[in-house]
Amino acid sequence: MAQNDQVFGSEEQVDLAIIGGGPTGLLSGLLASRLGLSVSIIDAKPGPLEVGRADALNARTQQYLEVVGIIDELLPLGIKCNTSSTFSEGDFKSRQSHWWTSLQHCFRPNFLMVGQSVVEQVLKDQLDVPVHYQEKVTSISETEQGVTLHTDRGRKVSSKYAIAADGARSTVRQALDISFAGTKPEMVWAVLDTFIETDFPVCSEIITFQLRGQSRISWIPRERGMARFYVLLEGEITQKKAEDSIREHMAPHRVDFVRTEWFSTFDVKERIASTFVPKQGDGRIILAGDAAHVHSVNGGQGLNTGIADAFALIWRVVAAIRNAGLTPGAATKLIRSYDTERRAVAQEVIDVAAALVRDTVHTAKQYVSTIEKNAGYITGMGVSYDGVGSELIVESERGIWKAGKRCPDIWLTPIGNNEATRLYSMVSYGKYLVIFQGEQDVQMLFGDICTYFILRPIDAAQVGTGINGHDNGSNNRPGIFSSDVTTPEDNFVVIIYYLKWPKRVISAEPRLGTGHQWQEREA
Repeated sequence: MAQNDQVFGSEEQVDLAIIGGGPTGLLSGLLASRLGLSVSIIDAKPGPLEVGRADALNARTQQYLEVVGIIDELLPLGIKCNTSSTFSEGDFKSRQSHWWTSLQHCFRPNFLMVGQSVVEQVLKDQLDVPVHYQEKVTSISETEQGVTLHTDRGRKVSSKYAIAADGARSTVRQALDISFAGTKPEMVWAVLDTFIETDFPVCSEIITFQLRGQSRISWIPRERGMARFYVLLEGEITQKKAEDSIREHMAPHRVDFVRTEWFSTFDVKERIASTFVPKQGDGRIILAGDAAHVHSVNGGQGLNTGIADAFALIWRVVAAIRNAGLTPGAATKLIRSYDTERRAVAQEVIDVAAALVRDTVHTAKQYVSTIEKNAGYITGMGVSYDGVGSELIVESERGIWKAGKRCPDIWLTPIGNNEATRLYSMVSYGKYLVIFQGEQDVQMLFGDICTYFILRPIDAAQVGTGINGHDNGSNNRPGIFSSDVTTPEDNFVVIIYYLKWPKRVISAEPRLGTGHQWQEREA
């Protein structure tokens, strides 16, 4: 839903105000609304994005969007791609995909090549609140109780928290006087979304072209038979100059440009906000997406990192807003942990993209080597929060489970049913996932906020269960599954947290480990 029917000079009071209607803001609004918050989304753009911008969802982002419940809508609209190739002197010099195919516990080991405008449209179609386009925030302030902002349409919006997802030139970040330091390599790229006719062997691969010992052109396959080209140029940048460079790199193959849908240029910036949450983590205005961090497009990290920001942030905001049952200081601790975790990840993303963009002036072999070394961030599956100093993570490890790392997408077989299913296909954003692994006394104390699963070794799965099938924790009853990741010696509990506000709350932190004591009190 998108509309501009707000009344000039009106007042609006909501739980959460979101400044910016790109993927980060839209996903934030969607998740917050689904979890019961009232939301207002304000965007200075004239309307929805129609062309250009980001072009790929990595494996981790696809996992996020499966949990959100929209990946099935996006899959038929994009192209799967997990192979990177190098082309030089009229021939392919290498093709490699092992950093994708070697991923463990990952159902979609590939990029989904699809334009940002398509992603935004799918998100907007799910929203039950309007996006107020063509409206700029002119002032914003916060107190201990909430946030107040004014717009150029004379409107006043009051909220308990606000998310600034208004891009690299964020007016909110500037209003808060948050520094945005970094570097700016002297590199200017042209980017074309274009339809071509060519005798080049077209394939669903990301192709890096090498000429005279440098790798200045990449070809990205896109939806609708479109091709995206990134072209590193010097001097005056024009579309004709970019097209001539593409023809030279693809020689001896013929290339004709039939219709170009989008042509733009960008200079590389590598910057990160000094904090994502002001007031030493106690503030109510939170930065996310490009408002918090920007970097080179190399590696396709921009949209993916913003999506991850939203996914990591909203359950925290929901808990902080509905904080009547939290222990003193818990709301601040939740929001502050977002700053700790996501700023550490953003810095790593900047470093990876920086290494890639600087290698474009070297050989394709060196460029590919840099991709391989940083595959964890490019695929998204190596991003983790262990070791960053997060207040929410208590270091612990059992088998494939490690506190701070992503939840593995394992295959599970329901008792009495031979049809295996994946863990990620059975959960949704909004509840803790509690996995009891092995034989133990199972007590379901928090059925209103948790989804429970019991994992048993395959050879012991039929013994002494007393419960068949699975119901995702409904009626406070766990699903019981056999799994090859469980051994007879296992006896522990794993908690994966994405909070949905409960009738009852826990005052202890969830963590991976054994013998954890839950403390309960009424909200």
